[in-house]
Amino acid sequence: MDTLVTCLLAAVAVVAVAVIVVQARRWAASRADGRPAESPRGGPLRLAPGDRVRIREQEYAVTGTIRLVEGDWSWAQHLLDDDSGTRHRLSVENGTELELVLWTAEPGAAVTPGAPTIELGGRRYTWAETGQARYTATGETGLPSTGTMRYHDYQSGGAARLSFEAYGEEGWRVALGHLLDPADLTIRPHA
Repeated sequence: MDTLVTCLLAAVAVVAVAVIVVQARRWAASRADGRPAESPRGGPLRLAPGDRVRIREQEYAVTGTIRLVEGDWSWAQHLLDDDSGTRHRLSVENGTELELVLWTAEPGAAVTPGAPTIELGGRRYTWAETGQARYTATGETGLPSTGTMRYHDYQSGGAARLSFEAYGEEGWRVALGHLLDPADLTIRPHA
């Protein structure tokens, strides 16, 4: 009987030590500002206003971030400024794989969402998904700090994207996007 109790106590001690080690590693891996840590290859998941990001050969300042939640799914839209006056954004979705899309606003596009296919700029886009999400905005976004957003997303080929977004009661914002490889980004966090 004493051997059984000793074995049980030893097993409980081993489990307790394992739990403490796992929790200590999680704590050490989290950042001081409360945002979760990432793998060393990461970075886009931690972008925030004030950071700078180089996408291929173009340098951008992150001026605002919109974090979106739809059910169990969440993603971020980082508003980018390259001093050209053109609106860009980087969407970051961390599902089974990290998906990065660089979007460029198309304010003069005369198309609306809803059709199964849309022609724009000599390319045919096919409907991919539609939904509505809740958002929180930080930095310079031009939006209220919280609200809702509706979207329609289309794809063409492997990397081309077309997006329609409407925040609150505003009309549709149209943007063309291109799927990126994480190696296309270099991030310099704000000091």
